[in-house]
Amino acid sequence: MGKLIKNHWARLIILAAGTYQVAAALEGFFWPKIFWDFLTKTLDAAVKPIPILQIINLVFGLLLIAWEWPLGFIAGSSFHRSLEARLAVLPLTALAAALIYQGTNAAIYQVIGLAVYFWAYSEGEMICAKPWTLPQRGGKTGRV
Repeated sequence: MGKLIKNHWARLIILAAGTYQVAAALEGFFWPKIFWDFLTKTLDAAVKPIPILQIINLVFGLLLIAWEWPLGFIAGSSFHRSLEARLAVLPLTALAAALIYQGTNAAIYQVIGLAVYFWAYSEGEMICAKPWTLPQRGGKTGRV
């Protein structure tokens, strides 16, 4: 039985979270609500009358999908292969998702994906230039 490739697993989790975040942002355009409105009403200006937080979540969700799938111009770039960049961006996207009522599940999924990415980073995993491939092992003899 093979080893668990944690960065592939985290990528699938983040793809699901990004899709959920896009859906939550679109729903937020029709039913704007801050998740934390039971504590304070001061954040309501971020969702209505101008949907600032919904637009931010839509952009973040599309960015996550484009980054994790990845799109052709992103695939193989240093931005795509960087686990450190993911560890820096995911807390921001999770915070944006946690602020709107519809995005709380996306925020939870992103935190789980962040933890799995951190696990992969701590074990020294790398993301290959060609998406969804495994790093090639072997020395001069070419054996695996």
